[in-house]
Amino acid sequence: MAISLRLSDEDSTLIKDYAKVHGISVSELIRQAVMEKIEDEYDLKAYEKAMKKYQSNPKTYTLDEVEKELGLV
Repeated sequence: MAISLRLSDEDSTLIKDYAKVHGISVSELIRQAVMEKIEDEYDLKAYEKAMKKYQSNPKTYTLDEVEKELGLV
């Protein structure tokens, strides 16, 4: 899939130079940046969901308790 992107000359030069310094193509740089952004947002939402669950029931378990519960010891 091809995607076009409009950039100022200054932004374009900055992106091209950054990609060159890191030895990757502009396409790969942009792909990595977008994927990292999506992953960061996904991680934040998962964290927020976990924190809500924890706040409603703040019971925690030690590693020993978890290992025993799972039959790992």
